[in-house]
Amino acid sequence: MGEFRYINLRQKPELLEEASLWFHLKWWVPQEAYKECMEAYLNKETEYGWYLCLDGEKIVGGLGVIENDFHDRKDLTPNICAVYTEEDYRGRGIAGKLLNMVVKELKEKEISPVYLITSHTDFYERYGWEFHCMAQGDGEPEMSRMYIHR
Repeated sequence: MGEFRYINLRQKPELLEEASLWFHLKWWVPQEAYKECMEAYLNKETEYGWYLCLDGEKIVGGLGVIENDFHDRKDLTPNICAVYTEEDYRGRGIAGKLLNMVVKELKEKEISPVYLITSHTDFYERYGWEFHCMAQGDGEPEMSRMYIHR
């Protein structure tokens, strides 16, 4: 096992195609939707970025920042979305490092607080996130937990 590398997409824009496909295969949101968000970030139309963990050249973890992650609280923005770590790589702190990296980078750009919506309990608290409120996910029968990082 080599060292993992944590990057934002601006550091390796050539991964646009591969990264948009990787997220699509994890979450089944159309690849084009990811690509549009990533291109806006690469073209500096937004500071809401995309972050990856690489093992050699292979993407093994990632997440993005978007305006709203498909929920009814349009006032709570921006949102961390699409947090995913490959199953073989779980339990090694990859998602935590990515979360810390994105929060730090957004704070440096004076973008704070940041939100995320999840069904997980306990996981995000480890990285300084606090439960904020319940939110209704688009087309979801159950309410989801909304977290905030200040």
